[in-house]
Amino acid sequence: MLDHVFTDAIGALRDALESALLERQAVEERLQTDVLLGDMTWETSYGLPGEGQPPRVQAHLTLEWPTWAQSAYRTWYLDEVFTQGPEIEIEVVFRVQRLVEAPDPHVIMGSMPSAIARIGEEELIGLGPTIETVFDSALEIVSHAVEITYTGGYELDEKTLEDGSALDEHFSSMGGWITSALVRLGDLPLRFQPAADS
Repeated sequence: MLDHVFTDAIGALRDALESALLERQAVEERLQTDVLLGDMTWETSYGLPGEGQPPRVQAHLTLEWPTWAQSAYRTWYLDEVFTQGPEIEIEVVFRVQRLVEAPDPHVIMGSMPSAIARIGEEELIGLGPTIETVFDSALEIVSHAVEITYTGGYELDEKTLEDGSALDEHFSSMGGWITSALVRLGDLPLRFQPAADS
């Protein structure tokens, strides 16, 4: 495994989610590098155990390591000069899918945990819901879905760069918050299409 603060952050978040007993959707996990710009992105999805495929509710997570963050990290790592803390950009998208009817956005948002996840000193920012309608080739409605997005940044200070154990502490709260949101969304009295593998 690479010895890099970004891969350490990925490991810390993965540990937090698996400690919260969430199920990783392994097919959807990817680590990508933008060849032109140099940004690195890690994407994964987790759901509640036993949901079937595709799960009724799941969380899509994205961590992005921008080129400027790598430059700041490299300066600190090689020259031992801390000028600006590198930042990991975070996005969490909660998705409720396989819905028979279009959901009421007030009901969906009312079920979300009132406390917003904090990563270190930063709090994620919630965006409004997006409602999706899926049609077949005959333009008949097949199903509906809704997504709720949270975004933010996690700035790494020099202490965290020196001792990665702070990553575990900072990301651990995310596991419980994501699990709480998924359970609340899964408990809503909504009608779902059967899973493809049932």
